[in-house]
Amino acid sequence: MSSIEAQTGDTSGQRSAAIYPTKENKACQKATKGSASGGCAFDGAKVVLQPIVDVAHLIHAPPACEGNSWDNRGAASSGPVLWRTSFTTDLTELDIVTGDTDQKLLEAIREIKKGYAPAAIFVYGTCVSELVAGNIDAVCRHAAQKFEIPVVPVRSPGFRGSKSVGNRIAGEALLEHVIGTVEADNTSPYDINILGEFNLSGEFWLVKPLLDRLGIRVRACIPGDARFAQVGSAHRSRAAMVVCSTAQINLARKMDARWDIPFFEGSFYGISGTSESLRRIALLLVNKGAGLAFLHRTEELIADEEERVWKNLEVYRRRLVGKRVHLNTGGVKSWSIVHALIEIGMEIIGTSVKKSTFRDKDKIKQMLKNESHLHRSMAASELYAMLRGQKPDIMLSGGRTQFVALEAKIPWLDVNQERQHPYAGYEGMVKLAQEIDLAIHSPIWAQLREPEPW
Repeated sequence: MSSIEAQTGDTSGQRSAAIYPTKENKACQKATKGSASGGCAFDGAKVVLQPIVDVAHLIHAPPACEGNSWDNRGAASSGPVLWRTSFTTDLTELDIVTGDTDQKLLEAIREIKKGYAPAAIFVYGTCVSELVAGNIDAVCRHAAQKFEIPVVPVRSPGFRGSKSVGNRIAGEALLEHVIGTVEADNTSPYDINILGEFNLSGEFWLVKPLLDRLGIRVRACIPGDARFAQVGSAHRSRAAMVVCSTAQINLARKMDARWDIPFFEGSFYGISGTSESLRRIALLLVNKGAGLAFLHRTEELIADEEERVWKNLEVYRRRLVGKRVHLNTGGVKSWSIVHALIEIGMEIIGTSVKKSTFRDKDKIKQMLKNESHLHRSMAASELYAMLRGQKPDIMLSGGRTQFVALEAKIPWLDVNQERQHPYAGYEGMVKLAQEIDLAIHSPIWAQLREPEPW
């Protein structure tokens, strides 16, 4: 079998190359350097880069490494599907002993170029390929010249640290090898980058029409639904917004230093969160040369959208005001979704700050005014005891803890990357309220909580 021979996926119709697709372990815990507990640096790098949809992602490793991060986010593409095809060099014990890893990598790159014609190839170095002293950088440079295609080395062995370390490695790879390699001849004063936006369940497609109405062009959304050429020309944008600071804040800072692209950290969750982000984008663009009239256009759009969305929310707010919610997620969602829930009128009895930055935690403290509502992580038994004791009306989390909520007979809604519905922007806010309402008021809970007939 060829090192990248394609295998047919299961019912999803996806394709895998020299690997059987398996789900990533979602039980991610904070890892220390040298530890792969709950997700390693390779996982973190692949998470950030895989949604660049017209790129071939080649894992220089035994198949098990790629199996750990296959299709690990529900990101969506408006066109190319190459990113859903997985490639690995399928390193064996014999390759490692004989030192034939570099030649095998070069051959894999050649086969991918010939069979798939990607816009670029990202080569991920993992624990095995880094430890056997292969020269990934040199092979990538040689392959780029020989096959006339961009080949980007991503040096992300798991032993370098946790997923967040891998996030930063991915940003460094883009900065060193991709951004600035494509020159744009159609720049405008209204070009921006959106960093750390993964387009989960197509969420960003609810936000982009708002930007289009203002005449704002998203030159690069990194990584959600991005193309290699868009990322390559991202240095020509006038401003940037960072959505997930854990993933891309280092990239934003270095692009600001190198190309004078100012940025801010914001969110498109909730009404006021979306409005504030639009205002800050407009202000940055005006400071970079857009006319002052742009601010007035932005305020007019915000006023129209807020009036409409508050009307649509009214029916749900009447049913949700005062309902108590526990949020067991982390990162930017630990404060952005909290803010959205407060707007609906719900009471937050607790939120996880796992994987949240210091700025994320400060924002939560300003909203909740009670630090006892913040917790870093809980064992399943502790979470179950808390739910049984405090009896929230619903828990919002990822799939990893859904069965804890169901065991405690508490309604549950998925707000992490596995979710089926988009919750960003004004329309997403209405959808979030609708889904919470459906979950809380499902008749199953009254039946489930009745005492056993015997």
